[in-house]
Parts: sequence; structure tokens; C-alpha cells
Amino acid sequence: MSDLERLLRPRSIAVVGGGAWCNSVIEQNQKIGFKGHIWPVHPQKVSVGGLPAFKTLADLPDAPDAAFIGVNRNATIGLVGELNEMGAGGAVCFASGFKETADGAVLNDQLLAAAGGMPILGPNCYGVLNAVDRVALWPDQHGLVPVERGVAILAQSSNIAINLTMQQRGLPIAYTITAGNQAQQGLSSIAQTVIRDDRVTALGLYIESFGDIAAFEELARMSRALGKPVVALKVGRSQESQLATISHTASLAGSNAGSDAVLARLGIARVSSPGALLEALKLFHCHGRLSSTRVASLSCSGGEASVMADTAAQYGLTFPPLKTNQKATLSQHLSSMVHLANPLDYHTQIWRDKAAMTAVFAAMTGDDIDLTLVVLDFPRLDSCTADDWMVAIESIEDAAHRTGRPFGVVGSIVENLPEAIAKRLFGAGIVPLCDFGTTCEAISACHMPPTRNHHPLLRAPSFTTTTTVTEGDAKRTLAAYGFDVPKSRAGIATADVIACAEKIGFPVVLKGEGVAHKTDVGAIKLNLIDAAQVSAAAQEMQASSFLVEEMITGTVAELLLGVVADPAHGFVLTLAAGGTLTEILEDGQSLLLPTTDTDIRNALGQLRIHPLLIGFRGGEPANIDVIVDAVLKLQNFVTDHADEIAEIEINPLICTKDRAIIADTLLVKGTT
Repeated sequence: MSDLERLLRPRSIAVVGGGAWCNSVIEQNQKIGFKGHIWPVHPQKVSVGGLPAFKTLADLPDAPDAAFIGVNRNATIGLVGELNEMGAGGAVCFASGFKETADGAVLNDQLLAAAGGMPILGPNCYGVLNAVDRVALWPDQHGLVPVERGVAILAQSSNIAINLTMQQRGLPIAYTITAGNQAQQGLSSIAQTVIRDDRVTALGLYIESFGDIAAFEELARMSRALGKPVVALKVGRSQESQLATISHTASLAGSNAGSDAVLARLGIARVSSPGALLEALKLFHCHGRLSSTRVASLSCSGGEASVMADTAAQYGLTFPPLKTNQKATLSQHLSSMVHLANPLDYHTQIWRDKAAMTAVFAAMTGDDIDLTLVVLDFPRLDSCTADDWMVAIESIEDAAHRTGRPFGVVGSIVENLPEAIAKRLFGAGIVPLCDFGTTCEAISACHMPPTRNHHPLLRAPSFTTTTTVTEGDAKRTLAAYGFDVPKSRAGIATADVIACAEKIGFPVVLKGEGVAHKTDVGAIKLNLIDAAQVSAAAQEMQASSFLVEEMITGTVAELLLGVVADPAHGFVLTLAAGGTLTEILEDGQSLLLPTTDTDIRNALGQLRIHPLLIGFRGGEPANIDVIVDAVLKLQNFVTDHADEIAEIEINPLICTKDRAIIADTLLVKGTT
């Protein structure tokens, strides 16, 4: 066992403190069936939680494998030090008032020093529930029951964790662990230990901040190697990612985009709610990662079929059309009034006919179907009978056994799929799912393209001050990296501007320097064809300095390329519709540096304006190779100057049939 495994799977537990929380730890261990030693420790009390108490840690028969420390923050530090010196396996630090408070930073450092190499969870956390080894380092009630195998749920929030344990959806939960302040053991380091347990089938994470990104990268590698998928509910917006607010890039690539990019890069599914987290874990536990989002759906109601179809469309699920052999089988058992389609409303003529229902359910599977879903809402069991519904359950079980294909049962609302039925379905290898919306979100999340090992993420510093580089200087800097920039000259007086335009050659573009969102404030004039137009435009702008550039023609599309330094996630690269479409369409994709040619092409392919790039309705296509090359050059520039780039935005990058030209750029440098 590793050190952390000793804490998570102890044979002896010290419970330090005498309050209600400590009494509850003892009670919960007894309730779940812990077979090891429980040693209460209290300087005055003779007993705690009905067990004889030891006055000090030094009085214990041996160094405990795990300790729950339920005393105030100052006393916690000394006790952690004692446990470390005596060779204990680790401790849960329940007390709050450390790094989350104004005066707690020093105490946090003292706690870490006291722990030394001994693992600690928290502070400010509930601790560990281990339902496979029957351990409850947990100071409150919870919903776990002993299981042989199941998923693990790890959370930074103890309240979220305890709420998830109370689920009544039949999901077998092997571990629930909270990380609290993550002073020493982060969510990712705990997950690396838990995922190695052969009895754990999948991981669910509640994340408020990533912390050690490198540890998450290692977790992702382990997940791929072990074939155990991970799903996350990521919340919150980091203040670090709001460094730059004057450009489109900063708003498009905020903290949420960075989180999406991190999770996608690591192959971790992302969901939006606790309910969807549970449903995704059910799918992972029962069927693993889905190869696609192709589903079949059956119900005995046209209304249910319609709601399923509409909801599935919101999450990108597809319903492959029925094949000839499927229709032939279905027509043998269904009346001519049934419209043979996917989703299928099989009407009620075969209700209670087990053989017919089995044949129909089995027919709605195939190699092009990743999951066959049967919508089945049970009546209230306290006032109704469910004998007919059990015939349907038996038919689904028989169909799954006969075909060997993945099946699921969907209750349209959570209340309509009883926990006892859900547990029975899990036992038969059929996933029980609740609520159309969370079911479809979970299916969508559980399909992710195969991920591969990337180079480690490029770390982004946190800058204390920033300065904006003039557009002309920024373009000259990028030109040195091989970017295609328009011919340009700078001027101050109107006469200088006219002279610059004449040297470049008409038509030209006139810009007021040092202005973001130039179009919004009239600081850019296009297609000026003579000196008179240039003079009038310069006088109208009244800028302190000007930039005169050649007018680019033959535009196929305009893109935004941008990179923002986000200390929480790394350097976030945004590819989006550019120019005036940036804010209208909000059409963007985010990647993290370093990225690859393949990832860039995939991101471009997901843009809504991608049809323009490849030649919309017979139009001229842009040169995708040149665009990708421009993105890779931007990556090279940021990588070489990672210690000073707070943000860079190219908007628009004018894409023609053979060029990708920087029309406008914003470069913000930072100092730490």
C-alpha cells in the first residue's frame, strides 16, 4: 500500500476530540461495519461515542493507520505533528479557519510543516467514506451502503459530496472523499490513488479549481491506461483568467473556456449539474465510455417519443434510421398502425406480451447503435401495482441478454424509476437513467473522441501589471515570426498620413493607433482611394497617431486568433469567427498550448463559419494549410515569450484563397 492508501483503507482509526462530530465518526464506522480498531482520544473524557478513550495519542496501542481530528485549528496543528512523529498513516483535518480566512495562511503553512510526509486531507473537509472496505472517517450521516465495486466520487465541497451520497438512483458508490482546502492532498492526487483500486469502475469529480494541472495530466494518463473514465462537474470562474478585458479574446476565452479546454484535452467528460454527474457515472459504471452518440429509443407513447427526440437533439444525439431487417422483425409483432421509425412508439398492443416485447426491444439494436433506451415510467408503488411494468423489465433483460448489446431504461422523471428497480437493472448490466434532460446530457458527455498523450501544458504566469503594445510594433514583432502582414506605415500629422498612403499605393486602410474595437468607435476606415479621402478620414478620427495599410481584397472569411494567459489553466488559444461576426455569432473553439496541427484543424472544423472556409455554395475556399500555419506561428511566438505575454489577439485574420493576413492585432505584455 502507498501512504495514502493506508489512510483510505485503514485497519485502525484514532478519533481525536469529544464533540458531536467525533461521536458521529465512531457511530458511522460502527454503522457501516468497520472491522478494525477505533481509538477515541480525549484528555478529560473517560469515553467517547460509547468507547473507552485514551488521554493522549502517546497512550494508543500503536500508530493509527488513520486519524480524524475534530478539534480547533490551533490544536489541529500540534496533533498532526504528533501523528507524523509517531508514524501514523494520515489524518482528516476537520477544522476550518486556515487558508480560506484572512488570518489563516500562516496556520496553513504550519499545518503543512507539522504533517511532513504524512498525508492529510483538508483542512475544512469531511473526509473519507469507503464502502468497499467499510470505513467512515466522516462526521455526519451519509447515504453509502457497503458494495463490492462501484464508482468513486471526489469533491472539494463536503456539502456537495454528502448530498451525492444521498442519491436514490441505484448507483453503487465505492468511495466518497472530500479534499477541502487541498492544503497538501489535491483532488487529482487523491484520484490517482483511488483509480488504481480494482473495485473502482469510474471517477466523478466536483471541481472548484484545478490546482496542480500536472497532477491532472497524470490522472488522465492513468485513466486511459486503466480504461476507467472520469467525469467532472466544474464550477466557478477564476479571477486569474480575467487579466485582460479590452479584447474579444479575453471574453471568449474566459475561465470557463479554459476549463472546457483542459477537460477536453485530458479526456475528462464535463457535465453541468449534480444530477447529470450521477447519470454519467451510471453509464460509465455499466457500459464504459460510449463510442458515439447514436441511440435508439422505444416507448409506448408518441408523447414520450417526441420529448425524447427533441431533448436528444439539444445534446447532439442521433437516431440512426431503421434498417430493412429491423423493420421486417418489428412488423411481425406490431400492428400496421405503428409507424416504424427511430425513436419508436410501439403503441400498447404488445403491453404485457413478454415474447413480443422482447423481440421488439431486441430488434431496436445493432452495430450502428451505441445504446438502446426504453422509456419506462413506473407508477407510485405506495398506491399502485407494478406487475405489468415488471413484464417490461423482464423483456428488456431478455433482449439485452439475447443481443449482448448495451441497453438502458429511462424514467422521464427521477421519481418514476424506483431505486429497487434501478439496482436490479444494474445487476443485469442495464443502465437505469432518470430524466430526459440529464439522461441526454450524460450520454453526450460519455462520448468523447479518443484522447492521446499531449506534451505538458505550457504554464501561464500571473502578471501584476500589463502594458499594451502599439499595433504597428506588434505587427513588426509578428512579421519576424513569418506572419503575413500588410504593407504599412505610421504617421502623426495628416500630411504624414497622406505621404504614407501614397508610398503604399491606393486603395488603403487608415486606423487610429492604440484603440481596441476600432470599428465600434470609428477608428478604422477601409478602401480609401485617394489623398482627399485619407485626409478627411484622419481629421474625423482625431487620433494621436495613425497606421496606414494596404487594402486586402479577395477575402473568403475572417477569423479571430487569440491567446490569453490564464494561470488557472495555462495559455488558452481561441479560434473564432472574426471581424464584426465575433460578438454576433460567438462562434469559437478553445485549445490549450501546446497544441497540434490535427487539433487546430479539428477546431476549425467545429466552427459554424467552417462552410465559408471550405467554399460555401461553390465559393472560393480559403487555404486551410496557411491558416493552420499561422496558428502554429502564433503558438511559437507565445511559447518563446511565455514569461511576458498576457494576451495577444489577431482580429481579423483575413483568409483568402492563398493567404492568411493579419489585418489587426492587439498585444498585451505583462510583468510579474
